[in-house]
Amino acid sequence: MNGGDQGTKKNLDMICKVLGKDKVDIYYLHQKAGKSKLIEYIKGALFIPFGYFFGLTPTKVKDIVCTAKKYDYVFIDRSIFGIVARELKRANYIGKIITSFQNVEVHYMDAKISKHTPLRNVLINCADKNDKWSCTYSDKVIVLNERDRYEIQQRYKRIAEITIPVTLEDQLSYKPNLTKLTGNCPKCLSIGAYFTPNNEGILWFVKNVLPHVNVEYKIVGKGMERLKRDYPEELKDIEVISDVPSLTPYFEEAEIMILPIFSGSGMKVKTCESLMYGKNIIATDEALQGYDIVEGISAWRSNTPEEFICCIKDFIQYPKPYFNKEARTCFLENYSNQSIERKFKELLN
Repeated sequence: MNGGDQGTKKNLDMICKVLGKDKVDIYYLHQKAGKSKLIEYIKGALFIPFGYFFGLTPTKVKDIVCTAKKYDYVFIDRSIFGIVARELKRANYIGKIITSFQNVEVHYMDAKISKHTPLRNVLINCADKNDKWSCTYSDKVIVLNERDRYEIQQRYKRIAEITIPVTLEDQLSYKPNLTKLTGNCPKCLSIGAYFTPNNEGILWFVKNVLPHVNVEYKIVGKGMERLKRDYPEELKDIEVISDVPSLTPYFEEAEIMILPIFSGSGMKVKTCESLMYGKNIIATDEALQGYDIVEGISAWRSNTPEEFICCIKDFIQYPKPYFNKEARTCFLENYSNQSIERKFKELLN
């Protein structure tokens, strides 16, 4: 699952834990355009100018409004489906509508969609409208961090009721080596799906940092074979692995996580995963957005080539523990699912 999918799973798991699984039903809205039949893709595209994102149609929304009458809550995962909140309110739904912002979608779409994509402005406008409807018609709004809270307040004049950061169910299944130190040619890893901000950050690191440090560098992520095809010369000597069933083996062998992200919205799930596995992390401001880390202990902040180079060389010259206990503690206390159960209880009171 990509970062957004993991966020969705977290929300569902926590709601089921608080209310009881037998009291929660799921209505699937989103349909990945690439896997749709051609006729469904065309039909979906025709509705986008009216605010219906891919996979959502007026018929589905009417069905949701009708079905919702027997439920106390409607939890809308992702503000891109704000039109659902609008139609529920227009139909005088008496339960509570809760919408989770995984990003400020207008910014996310602006970063995600290529400048050459047909109907790019139509898609971004669709995201903007749905963000606004989510703010206007939801009884409660959830954001990931203070940056998104501020942006929503400035852009849509809505103050989010609750901040729930990115969290994960603890998946550390192996016993970490507490005595091992980083080596003189550390194994560095970047993870992330084929996605514009990920791609740009990785290529920036390869061009500006990698030639100046002695490391073993690997890239792992969903669809990343495309990046290798797009940039065969730049990545010819770098191992790029796509679509693995589990990231655990790659986290386990990595000595340093390299997270060079410069644009986007929300919080980066890859940062949370790195903390969960107790990894040494060298990351940009954007990759650390929303995380309460201790600089130079649970993570190292770097934004320029010189800072990345200096930081990596410091690991080589002054070896550090292979397993970062402070990063692991940071995850357990702040970014594990268990740490935010209380907030979901408050949300669903």
